[in-house]
Amino acid sequence: MTKPPLTLYLAAPRGFCAGVDRAIKIVEMALEKWGAPVYVRHEIVHNKFVVDGLRDKGAVFVEELEDCPDDRPVIFSAHGVAKSVPAEATRRNMIYVDATCPLVSKVHMEAQRHSDNGLQMIMIGHKGHPETVGTMGQLPDGEVLLVETVEDVATVSVRDPAKLAYVTQTTLSVDDTADIVAALNARFPAIAGPHKKDICYATTNRQEAVKAVAPKVDAMLVVGAPNSSNSRRLVEVGAKEGCAYAQLVQRSSEIDWRALDGIRSVGITAGASAPELLVNEVIDAFRDRYDVTVETVETAVENVEFKVPRVLRA
Repeated sequence: MTKPPLTLYLAAPRGFCAGVDRAIKIVEMALEKWGAPVYVRHEIVHNKFVVDGLRDKGAVFVEELEDCPDDRPVIFSAHGVAKSVPAEATRRNMIYVDATCPLVSKVHMEAQRHSDNGLQMIMIGHKGHPETVGTMGQLPDGEVLLVETVEDVATVSVRDPAKLAYVTQTTLSVDDTADIVAALNARFPAIAGPHKKDICYATTNRQEAVKAVAPKVDAMLVVGAPNSSNSRRLVEVGAKEGCAYAQLVQRSSEIDWRALDGIRSVGITAGASAPELLVNEVIDAFRDRYDVTVETVETAVENVEFKVPRVLRA
C-alpha cells in the first residue's frame, strides 16, 4: 500500500541546551565519583525520559532537602534554588553540588546586585516554577515581587517607584516578555533592567526557529515535558505564528494521528531538556505511516558549553 507523502521540517536549533547538558553530566559524574545513591533535589531537568534514565543509574529524586540523608551527596537542579537550600545543606555538613544553569545564576547575581544598591526587585516569571522560586529566594521575603502578565503590572504594589529593578525567568516567551517589560517601563520609568536580556540564548533560538517553521506547516509538534516551561512556550509560539495545530508530546506514543489526518507537512522541534533520541523516535513514527521527506530549517548555530563544578573534575 502506497504511503501518503509528508514533509517534515526540523527546526534547528532544538533539544538540549548547554545548561541541561551540564546538569545531566553533573549527575552522571557524581554517580561515578561517589557511587549510588546520589540524591537530586527536584528533577534535574524537566524531562521524564532523562530523569528515568538517571534514576536507573542510581539517582534518587526528591522534592526537598529534608528528604535526603546527611551522609549522601545531593545535587541541586538546573533550575536553581533559594539561598536557604545550600545554607541548610552546609548546616547539615552535607556534600552538595550545584547544577544550576550558569545563565540562571547570572539572574541570581543581578537580583542580589540590585538589592545591594537599594532597589526592590520585580520578577517576570511563572508562579511556582522552580526557577522562579529559586530566584525569588535569593532575597528576603517581600524584596522580590512576581508579575506574570501585563495585567499584573498594573496592580503590583511597590515600595518606591523610583527604586526598582526587574529580572526575568530564563525560559519565557520572548514576545510576551517584551510586552510585560514595556508595561513596566511605562508605569515605572525609572526601573532598571538587566545589562543583557535574562531570557537565555537557547530559549530565544528555539523560539526563532519555530517562527521560521510554523508558516510552512499544517501542524507543529514540540517534543518535551508538560512541566517544561521552555517547551510549552514553543507550542504557544507555533500557534501564534499561524500554525493551526501545535501540540506538545513527550514521546511518539502521544501523537494524535487522527488529528493529523490529511496533513502534508509537519514541523518538529524539541524543548531544551528533550534529548535528540526522542526527536528521532517521532521521525521514525512518521516514516512508518508516511513517505517522508525531511528538511532542516536552521536559524542559528549554537556552540555554547558550560564547565562542570571543580569538585567533579578529575
